[in-house]
Parts: sequence; structure tokens; C-alpha cells
Amino acid sequence: MTDTLERPLLPDHLSIDPRSPHHVAAVFEHDIGIRLNDKERTDVEEYCISERWVKVPAGKALDRKGHPLMIKLKGKVEAFYK
Repeated sequence: MTDTLERPLLPDHLSIDPRSPHHVAAVFEHDIGIRLNDKERTDVEEYCISERWVKVPAGKALDRKGHPLMIKLKGKVEAFYK
């Protein structure tokens, strides 16, 4: 007996913020990895493969609503299941 869990396809644009229209809860039931320019990143908040960017927190800086400030890093983006 083998357990095969069907993993949903990783979208082109994904965000970990549940308020975002690009948030897909079913994807986050599995471990996801992101590579930017062939280096694995663990601090990615949002990515877009087709536009070749990721958003990561800019240190400990917060905006007026208490959310981390984001910076956009550009390069070759790959998303994968771990």
C-alpha cells in the first residue's frame, strides 16, 4: 500500500500573505523551496517566475501597519516542492 499525495501545481505567482490575491492555501500544505539565481532562499514572501523576481523582508523595518517592508530581488526564479 503506497500513499501518494497529489501536490497542486506551483503557480507562476505566489504569496505567503493570506490577504493577497496570489495566496493559494493548498500549496502551503507541503514544504516549498525557492531558488534565486541557483541559490536556495528561505526568506521569500512572494515570487513571480515569469517576471523573474522575489520579494523578501528588508531587515527588521516595518511599515505603518506593522508589516515588514519588502524589497524586490530580480533574477532566475525556481519554485519546487521539498
